Amino acid sequence: MLERFPPREAVELAEYAEGRGFSGVMATDHFQPWTPTQGQSSFVWNVLTAAAERTRGDIGTGATAPTFRMHPAVVAQASATLAAMYPGRHWLGIGSGEALNEHITGQYWPEAPERINRMFEAVEVIQKLFAGSRAGRDVKHAGTHFKLESSRLWTMPAEAPPILIATAGPVTAKRAGRHVDGMITVGAPLDRLATLFSRFDEGVRESGRDLDSTSKVLQLHLSWAPTDEEAMANALREWPNAAMRFSRSDIRSPFEFEQLARLVRPEDFEGRMLVSSDPDAHRALIQRVADLGADRIYLHNAGRDQRGWIDEFSRSVLPALTR
Repeated sequence: MLERFPPREAVELAEYAEGRGFSGVMATDHFQPWTPTQGQSSFVWNVLTAAAERTRGDIGTGATAPTFRMHPAVVAQASATLAAMYPGRHWLGIGSGEALNEHITGQYWPEAPERINRMFEAVEVIQKLFAGSRAGRDVKHAGTHFKLESSRLWTMPAEAPPILIATAGPVTAKRAGRHVDGMITVGAPLDRLATLFSRFDEGVRESGRDLDSTSKVLQLHLSWAPTDEEAMANALREWPNAAMRFSRSDIRSPFEFEQLARLVRPEDFEGRMLVSSDPDAHRALIQRVADLGADRIYLHNAGRDQRGWIDEFSRSVLPALTR
């Protein structure tokens, strides 16, 4: 979570985690942290490059928004370059964005349906660039939200990076299944996750593709610490986001978000993020999510002692998980 750790420390943690059994890293693309307490927000593409150089697992954006702050052509170039440097390791996660990050360029911030349509058009631009560049030809685009004059990516890997769309809604999940290589979602009640995965699979089948050619990725926030009291204190201080039962997409400032975070109470995390000192409780939840069909599960612990958490989970959680 690049909102919470300086870039050098984030890279060191990625390397440390891989050395203890974790197999990949997902990094957030934020211009600002959610709250001032989190304190950081480095540029995701720099950090992913450095992390890839020091690890051997998957590297992905979870997720970048090529809709306001950056044109989809720029995101396509960044992703293609990373994939060319580290073949077979990079996947491109794309979302519709939040005002917290995207309003900074001063554009109008539209309602959710328009943001989602912009996201899918951005994906179309990126797919055109990937396909055309691999074939050695220029492409162009003139759509509702974006224009691309005839051009191509001059640095392009032999295989285009998979494109995954981040969503928490069933309609968008099904639409993603029809158009991209995978979906990303965050921890939620198991019945809701099952619905999202099912809708994505429906979209894949409607597109005529094999389900085995796609992937379902879950970003699972949790709060583990040596005691329940410390785990809850970490959750309240470091990641109140998980307990907020309302849309956060229109909040523009970390200081506004901080005011809302003060309303969060311990009971608000129930059913939304597991807060516990019991590693077996976390293992059981991860296993249930894996059994629902998540291909990859990226874990984010709310505490500052990331090495202590990595050590504990490498001993007591990862070895006990089964597929």
